[in-house]
Amino acid sequence: MSTILITGGTGALGTHIVDRLDDRGHDVRVLSRREGAGTHVGDLATGVGVDEAALGAELIVHAASDFRAFGRHDPDQTRAVLRAARDARHLLYVSIVGIDRIPFRYYRRKLECEQLVADSGIPHTILRATQFHELIASVLYPARWLPLVPLPLDFRFQTVATGDVATRVADLIEGDPVGRADDFGGPEVRTLAELVEIWRAAHGGPRRAVRLPLPGRIARAFRDGVNTCPEHADGVGTFAEFAARSSGNPYVR
Repeated sequence: MSTILITGGTGALGTHIVDRLDDRGHDVRVLSRREGAGTHVGDLATGVGVDEAALGAELIVHAASDFRAFGRHDPDQTRAVLRAARDARHLLYVSIVGIDRIPFRYYRRKLECEQLVADSGIPHTILRATQFHELIASVLYPARWLPLVPLPLDFRFQTVATGDVATRVADLIEGDPVGRADDFGGPEVRTLAELVEIWRAAHGGPRRAVRLPLPGRIARAFRDGVNTCPEHADGVGTFAEFAARSSGNPYVR
């Protein structure tokens, strides 16, 4: 049994990571800014409470990210984790497939975080995963009753179950640091048009989706599937299974 600190432990992925490591008998610490949400109160933006949460933690999983702000604070938050993790024997950072080839602002900041981890001198593993099923649901759920929804239907995704990613994280953090781990993707590569049809069959909407032709390098990368890793289709849960058991609201676990 090890003492493990998890950042982002109250998020869509982090809650599953906590469950996996709890089930395996580890002493799991969850860092959160909100009193009562985790086991330890701390703020990665300011660094307050982070050292105390990391004290004595042999292993650290850094799964926190601020997508709503396009990762603006992610590099500083990663620096705070690395300062607190100087005595850890293994740190795992959760990242995203294709971020070195897609010039999206959020991805550039994730790539900066990867470099910070790689340069830190801390024994580490970087795991890149494809987009979660919940990401697609978060786009389709608010549009479920709209008569017409313009979407980049030719974008390609290899969505993956957060539970599957959590299992891979747990396996990796229990092992030796490997630097860059193999990418981790869901079992299928599908266009957004196909994902819309799957979601509609399960939840009745969106009623109609039309192709939104987006220009530029970012759109081309998603059309080309740069964000996928079909050679590492190691996830098990499909988007259809996720949609069938989902309440429709991706924000409710």
